[in-house]
Amino acid sequence: MADRVTVIGWDGSPLTAAARGALAAATLVAGAAHHLALPEVPPTAERIRLGSLPLAARRIAAHRGTAVVLADGDPGFFGVVRTLRAPEYGLEVEVVPAVSSVATAFARAGMPWDDAQVVVAHPRTLRRAVNVCRAHTKVAVLTAPGAGPAELGLLLEGVHRTFVICEELGTEREQVSVVTSDKAADHTWRDPNVVIVIGGPAGAGEGGGWIAGRDPGTGPRGWVQPDASYAVATAHGPGGGPGGGAGSGSAGVLGEGEKELLRAAQLARLGPRIGDLVWDIGCGAGAFAAEAARAGAAVIAVDHDPAACARTEGAARRFGVQLQVVYGSAPHVLENLPEPDIVRVGGGGPAVVSAVADRRPRRIVTHAATRDVAERVGRDLTEHGYRVQCALIQSVELDTRAWTETERNVAFLLSGVLPDRAP
Repeated sequence: MADRVTVIGWDGSPLTAAARGALAAATLVAGAAHHLALPEVPPTAERIRLGSLPLAARRIAAHRGTAVVLADGDPGFFGVVRTLRAPEYGLEVEVVPAVSSVATAFARAGMPWDDAQVVVAHPRTLRRAVNVCRAHTKVAVLTAPGAGPAELGLLLEGVHRTFVICEELGTEREQVSVVTSDKAADHTWRDPNVVIVIGGPAGAGEGGGWIAGRDPGTGPRGWVQPDASYAVATAHGPGGGPGGGAGSGSAGVLGEGEKELLRAAQLARLGPRIGDLVWDIGCGAGAFAAEAARAGAAVIAVDHDPAACARTEGAARRFGVQLQVVYGSAPHVLENLPEPDIVRVGGGGPAVVSAVADRRPRRIVTHAATRDVAERVGRDLTEHGYRVQCALIQSVELDTRAWTETERNVAFLLSGVLPDRAP
């Protein structure tokens, strides 16, 4: 086992006395090519080019002597420290930090970043990183080959964002470029780079405050808001969902599938979270879409009614969340949408549920006005490989002044979970 492992952050500035002392005593130095070319690296030390971090960690653990690992920025922030401290290597690690590449990128842009989301984009996490960029107004993306500015721009099709792309920070080849997201794929970008993704109207509480990133305490309390919060009248009777037609209701009417208690059950079954992409098909007044976005998920709201699209955009503005609203009729309009993680089908009938199931999202939720329709939808989801749950939900509202019934709603709530993609 290495006698001592010192991890040194490098941001292009002259090395500190502590860093120079650790390097002078090193018998093994690991780092990228530009790190190993530093004049402070002892010529007699064994050198390891960092590629696979677990492989490098095993070699360091087997080394007899003093090891130094050089890394860009702050190595404790999405860096090598986490890997080196894994119990299986048994290493004791000292860290000499530097300014993180994210902090440097925002400094180059002259912007604060306490209100920013920070994500790492590898080919395997790229889609989730893009979903965070869809859902939030300020995101820093630490990229990797195959998951860089061009790929981010391509996957953000239909969502306008501004990219501040910081290439090779701290080196003589450092360059900062500002482009719109639709132009990012027109260029070849050098690694490593950090992309600051900015866009959309500023949401409530995203101007900084007591907590870094997105403040979960902003906005009204409650997972769901009262029907009256969406400034529409309340419809009586069935309507909406697979058993009741289009699902968006007539102009100015909150559809059956959007009522507060059913909406709460839908959200509970789906559990939207940061990194998810949610489809809300038959978005109506935008109640479900806005609340899924409040949970941090990226949301695409779909409706064939222009008035419903406008109401959904209004709900997003009121609650300070980011939404993409798509006008069109399902299932045809769904063909060109990016792959969803979870889907609420508020309208369109069993044919739309079946078309959604063909896309294999992790979870689907819908509702039906009759048992016959519920059984039909449930059988179809089962045939698609989903584990299906169905519950008959009845809500009765009372006027507490006289304790008399004012409204009664009944619906079958159906949900499907794809076992091989859960949770």
